[in-house]
Amino acid sequence: MFFQKRVPTRGVPPWVETATITFPSGRAADELCPTDLAHVAWAAQMGTIVFHPWAVRRSTVDSPDELRIDLDPQPGTDFADVVAAAGVIHEVLDELGWVGYPKTSGGRGVHVYARIRPQWSFVEVRRAAIALAREAERRRPELITTSWWKEERGERVFVDYNQTARDRTIACAYSLRANKRATASTPVTWDELTQVEPDDFDLATVPPRLAKIGDPHAGIDDVAHDLGLLLEWSARDARDGQGDLPYPPDHPKMPGEPMRVQPSKARRPAS
Repeated sequence: MFFQKRVPTRGVPPWVETATITFPSGRAADELCPTDLAHVAWAAQMGTIVFHPWAVRRSTVDSPDELRIDLDPQPGTDFADVVAAAGVIHEVLDELGWVGYPKTSGGRGVHVYARIRPQWSFVEVRRAAIALAREAERRRPELITTSWWKEERGERVFVDYNQTARDRTIACAYSLRANKRATASTPVTWDELTQVEPDDFDLATVPPRLAKIGDPHAGIDDVAHDLGLLLEWSARDARDGQGDLPYPPDHPKMPGEPMRVQPSKARRPAS
């Protein structure tokens, strides 16, 4: 399996639309901008199985319009733990006055999306995601962790805040996953989330489900939220000694980022 971000330079129909994206390295690429189902069908006949969109629109490619919370089970945890962690995220969003939209990942995780105004940078959106994750962690420290290093996570659900970093992507709603059953990342309601299993949703089961109940994420564009309070939480955390967290290894070193080295391998000061 491989992934491709750039639209091919040859053999592309003239009606295929693109958006120019700049990577953390500073290089740019023209990526597929699927404005209608014809674009999805074209991508599928080119061999695309999993669709991983950026959290931006073509008009504002440097300002995300979606805050994505990726809940990732760790060894010793299961889907029920992830659902419980999602419930904490739901609680925090409710207190913010935000509407969050959960979906299965197509694997063993859960994603929660919320629309935001496209007026903040990737750095600011990532810091807001960290602030939200830390608040959830404070409420259920035995269940939730924001530790980037696996050796520190324990048997807890990891909130992968780095999925909001520039050029990091998540399988979108209704995307198939590249496995034998062709499981699908599927939108659900908050009530459903406590009743389903990730294997409930695949290529065979999702189309009749959609025809019967409609799309649980149909209203996701109705409200775009303000990041202001989450950024205030981020500034408060920084004053309390909880600053930035490590970026993914393929990112350039970022201002204010802590050491990007495994704690057990970090050099200790001489005594």
